[in-house]
Amino acid sequence: MARLQRTLSLGSVVLFGIAYMTPIIVLGTFGILAQSTVGMVPAAYLAALVAMFFTAMSYGRMAAAFPVAGSAYSYVRKAISPKLGFIAGWAVLLDYLFLPMAIWLIGAAYLHSAFPAVPQWIWVLTFIGITSAINIVGLKLANGINALLMLVQFLVLIAFVALCVHYVGGDASTPLWSVKPFFNGDMQMPLIMSGAAIACYSFLGFDAVSTLTEETRDPRRTIPRAIMLITLIGGLIFVGVSYFVQIAHPSFQFDSVDSAAYEIARNIGGDLFVSIFLIGLIVGQFASGLSAQASGSRLLFAMGRDGVLPKSFFGTLHERFGTPVNSILLCAAVALLALKLDVTTSTSFINFGAFLAFSLVNLSVIFHYWIGGEHKGLREFVLFLLFPFIGLAADLWLMVSLDHLAIYLGLSWLAIGVVYLAVLTGGFRRQPPEMDFQEAT
Repeated sequence: MARLQRTLSLGSVVLFGIAYMTPIIVLGTFGILAQSTVGMVPAAYLAALVAMFFTAMSYGRMAAAFPVAGSAYSYVRKAISPKLGFIAGWAVLLDYLFLPMAIWLIGAAYLHSAFPAVPQWIWVLTFIGITSAINIVGLKLANGINALLMLVQFLVLIAFVALCVHYVGGDASTPLWSVKPFFNGDMQMPLIMSGAAIACYSFLGFDAVSTLTEETRDPRRTIPRAIMLITLIGGLIFVGVSYFVQIAHPSFQFDSVDSAAYEIARNIGGDLFVSIFLIGLIVGQFASGLSAQASGSRLLFAMGRDGVLPKSFFGTLHERFGTPVNSILLCAAVALLALKLDVTTSTSFINFGAFLAFSLVNLSVIFHYWIGGEHKGLREFVLFLLFPFIGLAADLWLMVSLDHLAIYLGLSWLAIGVVYLAVLTGGFRRQPPEMDFQEAT
């Protein structure tokens, strides 16, 4: 039986998750969020953080109960039913298969705008080739590279915030500290929730680390702690950075919403800083793509190893590198769709899959700890019923706050999954293949 080696510490797992989240994305999507929330981006990120924190608690509890690779797929299958577990895994696959493509497409679009003489498809293929090669060699190498890329991102973020503070300091009419980015008389909750639904795209990496369970030392302790730390640290970064950017540029009007951060960077730091910002953004996209492809390939490996997906293709590891090469190459092949798609189309339905998986994990906590638990005191009520119910309600609210195209595409992907499940189970007459994660530890 193919086995993954346990080499990852708490720090490595947290770094992996934060790199997956790409902290600098708070700048790359600022214009879209500012327009969606009518200039209240920090409020949207704060709402998203609260919602994601309850869901992160549920992920942590399920990771402690079932310290195996497979993420939502494993938790729902074990806590509720194998068939619903398959649907959860199918929702996660939506994210992990298509997210690398969206990440690389965004990076390629920025590079093409900076160097219009170079065709965008060249940049797409460059992202795919370099990232796939690193992940094929092994995650240990990827961790070292992620550390360097994370440092570059944080330096750019710190510089951006510092320049925002300096810019505001030169304008006596603008206070540095204000509650207006979080609350004002004109705020509209539907707009804030719509913005929060978009902002949750930045949080997607917090649950990706649960697919690294088979490679993590003491996973019952490490994975839950890492999930909480990733969500909290990432959320505080998003809220803090967006606050200072909002103070420096309170208007939600831009020459181009998609490249609003360029406009703000030029206002606060001039042309030189615009170039530095571009470097930081591309570095962030590369780090995120590296982590996204690694997580996706390991989820495919876990599903393929036990026959949920074709085992001969997905359930094998490279003899020399010990990595799921076939799954990595499939992620790379899916990313080739970026040659024909635009950013809007490629990213519109990713959050649907995330919210569906998040909802099912919250439901799993209720089934496993509350319905299946022996003790039902006040503590258990709060931890195992109230908190996961809040997370479930928040995720469903965010899901219905997505635009109609995202919901339509997400439901289409879900329908395909149900059809495949019917074929796999002989018309739902038998259970889908059971994945024995413990044999791979």
